[in-house]
This record gives sequence, structure tokens and C-alpha cells, in this order.
Amino acid sequence: MLMPKRVKRRKQHRGRMTGKCTKGNKIAYGEFGLVADSPSWITSNQIEAARVAMTRFTKRGGQVWIDIFPHKPVTKKPAETRMGSGKGAVEYWVAVVKPGRVMFEIAGVPEADAREALRLASHKLPCKCKIIKKENIVEGSEG
Repeated sequence: MLMPKRVKRRKQHRGRMTGKCTKGNKIAYGEFGLVADSPSWITSNQIEAARVAMTRFTKRGGQVWIDIFPHKPVTKKPAETRMGSGKGAVEYWVAVVKPGRVMFEIAGVPEADAREALRLASHKLPCKCKIIKKENIVEGSEG
């Protein structure tokens, strides 16, 4: 599963997921992308499940990019433990995703296959998603 190699501090506050995504909201590498429509925490297991679903459908053809990484640790106290005695141990890692964030990108496969692969990946994620296509902008073309 994805997780940072090392971190400055082991535990974090939960934080808030208000507002829209300002960075990472455009397709950078591929031709098609999966964009979040609602805010959520996406665990490393969910990212891996979506990646596997995409690569299995495309039969390892084309190329897949993962544009999110789980940097945030989520802690949990053991079951049947009394309150107090500090914060729990780190249980898993999540990526904080806001609306508009491009999470996965795909290229090198036909449009129908790319859309179906991204649709299958979206079923593995806890947030609403939409599929977008890269705009082919031609700059500096003079006629």
C-alpha cells in the first residue's frame, strides 16, 4: 500500500475539507482523467483497488497515472479501550481530495476503453466522480 517513507510528525489533526481544489485540477499527463465531484478521504487501499481495476480492464495496455498520494495519517484507538491516555496509533493513510481534483489519468487506449476503465475505478472510491477528456489546445497557430 502507498504511504510516505518517512514523516516529520507521526500524527496529524483531522482538518477540514472545505472549498474547491486549486492545484492538480487539470490533466497533466494522460488523455482522460477521473475527477472528484465531492470531498473525501481516500485510503491507500482504495487507491490501489482503483489502480488494479483500471489495469485489469485495459489488460495492462496503455498507461495509468495516479495523481494523488496518501500523506495524511489516520489514528485509531484499540477496541474496548477507556477514554484518555493519549491519541491512538496510526491505523492507515489517506489522501485528502477536494472537488475538482484529478485523481487518475489514462492514455494509450481507445476512448471507450478509457472511459470504462475510469468508470470501474470510480466504483472503488468513496466520492462522486466524473470522467473528463483533455482539451487539445493549439497555441501560437497563425493562418
